[in-house]
Amino acid sequence: MTDIIVPQLGESVTEATVGQWLKKAGDSVSKDEVLVELETDKVSVEVAATADGTLSEIVAKEGDTVEIGAVLGRLGSGNGAAKSAKSDDKKSEETKEEAPKPKAEPAKASGGGDLVDVAVPAMGESVTEGTIGEFLKKVGDSVSKDETIAEIETDKVALEVPASADGTIAEILVSAGDTVSPGSVIARISAGAGGAAAASSGSKPAAAAESAKPAQSTADDRPVSPSVRRISSEAGVDPQNIPGSGRDGRATKADALEFVNKAAQPGGSQPQQSKAPREIGPREERVKMTRLRQTIARRLKEAQDTAAMLTTFNDVDMSAVMDLRSRYKDVFLEKHGVKLGFMGFFVKACVNALKEIPAVNAEIDGSDIIYKNFYDMGIAVGTDKGLVVPVVRDCDELSLAGVEKAIGELGKKARDGSLSIGDMQGGTFTITNGGVYGSLMSTPILNPPQSGVLGMHRIEQRPVAINGKVEIRPMMYLALSYDHRIVDGKEAVTFLVRVKEALEDPERMVLDV
Repeated sequence: MTDIIVPQLGESVTEATVGQWLKKAGDSVSKDEVLVELETDKVSVEVAATADGTLSEIVAKEGDTVEIGAVLGRLGSGNGAAKSAKSDDKKSEETKEEAPKPKAEPAKASGGGDLVDVAVPAMGESVTEGTIGEFLKKVGDSVSKDETIAEIETDKVALEVPASADGTIAEILVSAGDTVSPGSVIARISAGAGGAAAASSGSKPAAAAESAKPAQSTADDRPVSPSVRRISSEAGVDPQNIPGSGRDGRATKADALEFVNKAAQPGGSQPQQSKAPREIGPREERVKMTRLRQTIARRLKEAQDTAAMLTTFNDVDMSAVMDLRSRYKDVFLEKHGVKLGFMGFFVKACVNALKEIPAVNAEIDGSDIIYKNFYDMGIAVGTDKGLVVPVVRDCDELSLAGVEKAIGELGKKARDGSLSIGDMQGGTFTITNGGVYGSLMSTPILNPPQSGVLGMHRIEQRPVAINGKVEIRPMMYLALSYDHRIVDGKEAVTFLVRVKEALEDPERMVLDV
């Protein structure tokens, strides 16, 4: 007898509500088959069978609140799981020990290859689910070990799922758009030669069954969990009107609470979000937003809704930095193996200014202010999939060359789509450069929970007054957006002036005088 227990649910999540049992007591199950769905305040979690067998007992009923490690049910070692797989060898029913073996028979019939599971890798701290973006291989295709077969999109980055062995794709268990969690099996590989033939004969029914699952749930008859039904009943709302973020569009407990709370607010606009999508015209195209784009949209809107954002401007004469760069760029490249760009100067200038104005490097936590005595700078990078902000750590301890090397490495990883969750967590201040795209001036939006972001813009030859004379100088507008709840106007202006002064006299900044 094997206990089915509540898995880890993510950072700071200690309990969940049993949403729906997909199996009932006495049903036969296969290893990795989803048995029950749990709902937390943040995500829906699927709990899968750890072995083939029979669901002998359901301990936690739908609607029960359970903690991590609690027993949900018990799995017996009966032979029920083998029945769906054995079609040619009925003699295997005589012994329970042989029950799991027929499961792989369809794949072995043509070539004898063993089936190897392809599981979702770990997605990083506090990330408990992702969305299948695209399968790069189809059933019957040959693959090599570590070759990418699928892409998964999370709230923060895109992950690649590699093949776990050499062989042939025998089964694809999920479809594009499905939500998966770390450790769940998304495909199986027939190791060795002959897997292609096996896949064509043995895996099509399973793949067809999986692909049909989303069609079972429509916008009007989505399954409603007990917790969502209870919350909607108490609030007097239709549970089908609650926009869902769970599997197949199902509403979670968190979705229901958010919907009810917003509907209760004066002028709440939540009910309008449940309207059916509008009809598109003949020259229009509807494309679902990626998880990354949805997260960008949500975080930027949250920044506008929660922070008292204000932007202050200044301009900087880039003559000194450009002259210094032109004089030393060749020897700098020869010695350090990296080009001398502008971003390194801006990072060092911001570090100096943050040391003088610590509020810009702080964050608000409830009724407290958290001052940070380290300087991890987020550098905004535009990619084909959206804006990402990798972080250069401990910039105050890095030389100019060290900063340039770190920026170069992170920029390459961003463009290749290989940034990890850790690469983008924990920044204390952000720099974004719209000038590379030709922007003359902009008001950048904060990257929560940070309190400041510096916007760089294009360098433009403009006439300026120097000692009573008009001269043409390479000028750049700088913009500092800041959270006025924690940063006063005087501090914001002083910060930007310190950045300007450091860039117009870079020798003092480099010499730390």
